Amino acid sequence: MKAIVMNGIGGTDRLSHVERADPVPGPGEVLVEVAFAGVNFMDIGVRQGMAWTEMPNPKILGVEGAGRVLARGDGVEDFEPGQRVAWVYAPGSYAERIAIPASALVPVPDAIDDRAAASIMMQGLTASHFATDFYPVQPGDTAFVHAAAGGVGLLLTQIIKLRGGQVIGRVSTPDKVAMAKAAGADHVIVDAEGQFAEEALRLTKGEGVHIVYDGSGPSTFQGSLDILRRSGTFCWYGPVLGGPGPLDIMSLPRSIKIGYATFFDHIHTPELLRRRSAQLFDWLAEGKLAVRVGGEYLLADAARAHADMESRRTTGKLLLVP
Repeated sequence: MKAIVMNGIGGTDRLSHVERADPVPGPGEVLVEVAFAGVNFMDIGVRQGMAWTEMPNPKILGVEGAGRVLARGDGVEDFEPGQRVAWVYAPGSYAERIAIPASALVPVPDAIDDRAAASIMMQGLTASHFATDFYPVQPGDTAFVHAAAGGVGLLLTQIIKLRGGQVIGRVSTPDKVAMAKAAGADHVIVDAEGQFAEEALRLTKGEGVHIVYDGSGPSTFQGSLDILRRSGTFCWYGPVLGGPGPLDIMSLPRSIKIGYATFFDHIHTPELLRRRSAQLFDWLAEGKLAVRVGGEYLLADAARAHADMESRRTTGKLLLVP
């Protein structure tokens, strides 16, 4: 089979399209033919040496995708050959085939196609966690969503609106405004330099927002602090772009609460993974949630997909097609 491996830590030139032996499912595993693999900032972090450092190179990148069961190992009863499945975390997903623990798979209903299933897993489960667990958005709450035209931002905006909240979105360029508004953003601020606080405070009549979702890196950290109202909540994510540095907790203003949303806390049991995924699939089928595919690339063009994502020029979800 063909796969994308990283040969060492560094830039996109460290990625290679190579031939690998087909995997064989072991006990409790399922062999899946990959229809689409999702591209995520997590993958870029791995390539840059921020994760998976204990795994020797060359190693196959990617964690997310959708496809069809080809075979199953001993002890697997939940899935049948031919069944359509999706997953959010299975290392080695940039490949034509992958052996995945059955506990990491979710069944895909007939109403959802493979493209949508692969697009909703990582970003949809992240957005769902942000708006329901990390900070349960209530009717009338005002949320500030950074990168509102990105994959997480578009889904997060829609889920906040489903829960009755208001959204102020931030995008980097004017051409992304319409996309953020189409997802439901009530106001959109165009800002590429981290100078959004004054406008956000004006829009909230000086009160500030209830919740900020910020995965844009250290350049926006102070502004996000500044726009929170008393006892507001700051959801920080996106480690690939770096952290804000050391914080003096006694210097935090207005009794605000800050937390770092770690991905594995979103769906920490197989039961929660399947329940949350089923909810996302239901919203898609009912037309309450829409995914935007911002780009499809052949598996061999994974390096270009990484470069495009790192440029921050892309919107929506990027997918690889084996």
